[in-house]
Amino acid sequence: MNLRPLHDRVIVKRLDEGDQKSAGGIIIPDSAKEKPQQAQVVAVGPGKRNDKGVATALDVKAGDKILIGKYAGNEVKIDDQELVILREDEILAVID
Repeated sequence: MNLRPLHDRVIVKRLDEGDQKSAGGIIIPDSAKEKPQQAQVVAVGPGKRNDKGVATALDVKAGDKILIGKYAGNEVKIDDQELVILREDEILAVID
């Protein structure tokens, strides 16, 4: 896959949180599960340009593990991979 985000956009892949069970031990089906909030950065854009035309580098890099909102960004499917394209300011935190 050759996908390069523009400006301050970031491409991430949501990380699966595994099987989810309720407190009573009932397994929750995929259709009822919430979207995972942890994701891994796949690619980053060059950065947003300021008034002088200089690109400001992003704070995240490919391979970083991050925390995003449940409904953040735009979901796309490319080469049978489900990815999310979002702006840098939609990233909540970087997980160390």
